[in-house]
Amino acid sequence: MSRHKPGPGKNVTLTIDGRPVSVPEGTTILEAARKAGVNIPTLCDHPALGRRAVCRLCVVECDGGGKLKAACANDVWEGAKVVTGSARIMSVRKTILELLLANHPQDCLNCIRGKKCELQSLAAALGIRSAPFRREAADNKPPEIAAETLVRDMAKCVKCGRCVEVCQELQTVRAINTSRRGVNFEISTPYGEALAAGPCVYCGQCAAVCPVGAIYEYDQTGEVWAALGNAERYVAAQVAPALRTALSGELGPERGTITTGKMVSALKRLGFDRVFDAGFSAGVTIMEASRELLDRIKNGGRLPMIAACSPGLLNFAETFYPDLSEHLSACKSPRQFFGALVKSWCPQAAGIDPAAITPVSIAPCLAKKFEARRRGAGIVLTTGELARMIKLAGIDFTNLPESPFDRPMGDFPPPGAGDGAAGALTEAALRTVYEAFTGETLAAVDFMELPGGGIKQAEIDLKGTKVKALVAGGLANVRAILDLIRAGECGAAFVEILSCPGGCETPPVRTRRYEKD
Repeated sequence: MSRHKPGPGKNVTLTIDGRPVSVPEGTTILEAARKAGVNIPTLCDHPALGRRAVCRLCVVECDGGGKLKAACANDVWEGAKVVTGSARIMSVRKTILELLLANHPQDCLNCIRGKKCELQSLAAALGIRSAPFRREAADNKPPEIAAETLVRDMAKCVKCGRCVEVCQELQTVRAINTSRRGVNFEISTPYGEALAAGPCVYCGQCAAVCPVGAIYEYDQTGEVWAALGNAERYVAAQVAPALRTALSGELGPERGTITTGKMVSALKRLGFDRVFDAGFSAGVTIMEASRELLDRIKNGGRLPMIAACSPGLLNFAETFYPDLSEHLSACKSPRQFFGALVKSWCPQAAGIDPAAITPVSIAPCLAKKFEARRRGAGIVLTTGELARMIKLAGIDFTNLPESPFDRPMGDFPPPGAGDGAAGALTEAALRTVYEAFTGETLAAVDFMELPGGGIKQAEIDLKGTKVKALVAGGLANVRAILDLIRAGECGAAFVEILSCPGGCETPPVRTRRYEKD
């Protein structure tokens, strides 16, 4: 049957495994199946990425035809009859997965992903308990450690292409690509060089989308355990606002039971001497950046001012836009402020030597590891690393008491000043500028989402003078704005950059192009 396309704006009605479903035109079969409550397995599909149909695990039968279609790459059509779980389809999926496993290390107990591996979950779902195909000789190359931030263990790569697309399309860094063909096809780097030798900015998005243990964070839990076990060390932690939600996802059965107070108790149980809210140091960063913007506007400084709490910005700007260095904010990052804070306040409060203090930042962001190594800002643990420490210590969140954060300066800055959300820095900066020029308090900062997503815009009126600010998430959007700044065509006075699309607490989004007014 030929594929029928309804007119624009119309819904398409079809059946999936006998269940009727109506979805908008342009919806993929995979998305339509999910709406109908049918789970089609897939390995290469990711909500933030485009259609690739690489793994072929999502194949389905349509209208009784013999040819199988990839559900992730084919749109629905009116009257389609889709079958997702016939004996033939299940056999094909199982064979595909068995072939993948024939080239995959069988060391799940030692893998960093453990029970959170998508390949392992799919094998369990399809009932695969043995590998019938002859295993190929394993690649004995050791895992590559890049700048003590990222680890690439390509022996575990399933060649799904997620990391390539997120690096090339979503972040436009192009530090990861593909090479060779056929059975020799592989995920590689430009010219096969080490990751650290290329343009990688350590944004961590490749690790975020990898379905297996091929790309992951460099583990520093050993360093933290050593510090916690040393009676001569004083270990202080700062916790990112998004950590509680991310930790719930990592610990699985504890989902929904992890409150902020119990998370603080867990850290104290691990042995941390002080636990601070990272919103404090982020708030200090925001205040300093706001003052810097005000100074630039008043004294004719270089505009637009580019600022971010994300360490990926500096890496990206230095690599691709070194000529825009004067636009970058000179303000310290929250990690740097935290290091200064604990080495000034903790010695006074506890009467200890500043040299004996080990600052540890805990955040759901791999990029901060690179900054800590580069700037000497202590140790950074990701959510996964903290979750492994909690599991190893046998901590049960159910029976933990609620404990407050340690507060070095009471409630200053105000709670929520640095909540990790996209636009927090911009809102504070615009409020500071508005109050300085008008003597009044700005009632609200209204953000307008520009078409396509990924960029927000805000504007204030300083008694006839318009001041515009932009918030960009995802390095493809960042690149579009920086290109306009380079060309002298950006009308904004302030630009807030977030390496992760959507910010710290939102899922990745597809990118768009930003055009000047």
